[in-house]
Amino acid sequence: MTDKRFNPKNADKLVSQERKAQLQPEKIIDHLKVSNDDTVADLGAGPGLFSIPLARLTERDVYAVDIEPEMLERLQQNAEKEDIGNIQTVVSDLENVNLPDNSVTRVLNAFVIHEVGSIDRTINEMKRILKAGGYLLLMDWEAVESDSGPPLEIRIPSDKMESILQEHGFDTDVFHPDSEHYAIKAQKRIIG
Repeated sequence: MTDKRFNPKNADKLVSQERKAQLQPEKIIDHLKVSNDDTVADLGAGPGLFSIPLARLTERDVYAVDIEPEMLERLQQNAEKEDIGNIQTVVSDLENVNLPDNSVTRVLNAFVIHEVGSIDRTINEMKRILKAGGYLLLMDWEAVESDSGPPLEIRIPSDKMESILQEHGFDTDVFHPDSEHYAIKAQKRIIG
């Protein structure tokens, strides 16, 4: 739904020094325990707030997935400035991610799940591209009033999001980096 989507004209706000100081992307991605051998998908990558620090942690590819080509162009420019060469941009919506099955060991989805048309389809796609035993880190705004972020009526409470992930075959751990945001570290269950 386009009315919920962040306007790419405001992309610079997403990588501003103020936002980096508030969110501390390096601390957030520490929860994914990315190693040199991990292949990562950053779903809803925007201009690279998380993709660039993720790319520094692995020698493998980081797939920066976003529906807006303009966001990915900014990400490429930002990566070039930082001399990062292992980010592959993928223009794709999150309900039909243009990556193969079981192609990544880590998935990051930060501050975009409230924008998708179908949460179930999006979670199924995360599960599809993630190898068994791989980790997902999903972050979003808690369903509380705040000065920043999306309108309260489109926010998904952390307890509801945790239940959805569990229903889709993930083991979950919820934490709150601050009063406005939540993060769920989820591991894709190994079946058999």
